[in-house]
Amino acid sequence: MTSLLPRPTSGAARSGRGRPHGPAPAPGRRPLALLAAGGGAAAALLTMLLTGSLGVIGWFLTDSGSHGTAGDGLRAGAQAWLVGLGSGVHVQGVALTLVPLGVTVLSAVTIARLGHRVGEACSGHGPDADALADGERDWTVPVAAGLFTLGYLVVAVITASTASRFAGTDLGFDVARIVLLGLLLCLGIGGTAIAVGSGRAAVWAAAAPPALRASALVARSVLRTWLLVALLAFVAAFALDVRTAANIMSQLHTGPGDVVLMLGLGAAVLPNAVLFSSAYMLGPGFTVGTGTLVAPSGVVLGPLPMLPIFAALPDVGTPPAWVAGLLGVPALVAFVATLRALRRVPLARYEEGAVRGLGGGLLAALALGVLTAFAGGAIGPGRMRDVAPHVGDALLHAIVSFGLAGLLAGLIATWWQRRQAA
Repeated sequence: MTSLLPRPTSGAARSGRGRPHGPAPAPGRRPLALLAAGGGAAAALLTMLLTGSLGVIGWFLTDSGSHGTAGDGLRAGAQAWLVGLGSGVHVQGVALTLVPLGVTVLSAVTIARLGHRVGEACSGHGPDADALADGERDWTVPVAAGLFTLGYLVVAVITASTASRFAGTDLGFDVARIVLLGLLLCLGIGGTAIAVGSGRAAVWAAAAPPALRASALVARSVLRTWLLVALLAFVAAFALDVRTAANIMSQLHTGPGDVVLMLGLGAAVLPNAVLFSSAYMLGPGFTVGTGTLVAPSGVVLGPLPMLPIFAALPDVGTPPAWVAGLLGVPALVAFVATLRALRRVPLARYEEGAVRGLGGGLLAALALGVLTAFAGGAIGPGRMRDVAPHVGDALLHAIVSFGLAGLLAGLIATWWQRRQAA
């Protein structure tokens, strides 16, 4: 990164006399506040533009645009973006709190891309190598991340206020939840992207303990592999009963435009379905209404809304005996993913492999627990206020499965490397 490269110094500078602290002034360099805050606002506006464009397309497909205007589609897209930020919505006194994580993922990807560009643009800011050697602290990334977050939240809060005012009293958004999830996305994902783009992340990673770097590598491998397996399990369950989904669509008398809208709604909640599938294979399962249970131990359901995605639910009653074998899938996935990650990590002692495998499994379990906590919520009045995975139990099962499998895989990886070296 350019800000940390040493600059040519004169004899006086090399002797420590007459050398100014901080980077040399760069003519034409844009201020950090403008870069970071503008990047955050651009990330919010770009995501809102994407969801607004989808809203216009949906408005046109519904009835060829014969009712309402394109502005209604834009407002619906902006409202969908706010709901994806965790705001929830109150419609005539009924709270709908389920977060469509597909919209949240879209926001996260946009934040990451714009944050990386902001990091590249502000890499020349902050103290140079000489100033760092003199003990000056580098606040470039924290300041840029804070300003990036501020720009994003300003756009989100203004949009929420405007949308509520135009929608009337029947629709309301929770601004506090928007700010909370916006902070998590911008500081967590955006701040990391800024650190990577500016080059600071490489410097910090080099100074981190090797065990921490290896554990993070294992956790990333385990989490990505497990979510892919959960996605495949959901797709398989839906494909096995796709006729039920087709029957629901026929009962709703949907046209081609309505089918496209249903597909868009399914894509918006697909990450939620993947996390529900994850909780099912971990063992605790999830609820689809008050007093219900969907788990390998048994399935108890009640009346459900006519949504095609519910076709993936298993039949009511005691599942077949082979379903119990799904409880071993999390440990198997974590074992294989840990072995793949540790192939690139030199392991000389068994305690090194044990710490890296166990630490990576625990980190992956904690990350999965955080994601699962955002998957559920209310989708209607009455019993439909409880549609969520059993987060605490799922986290506990993930810690046991991923942790023990990572520990065993770390020991085996160490044994294999020692054998190859011998």
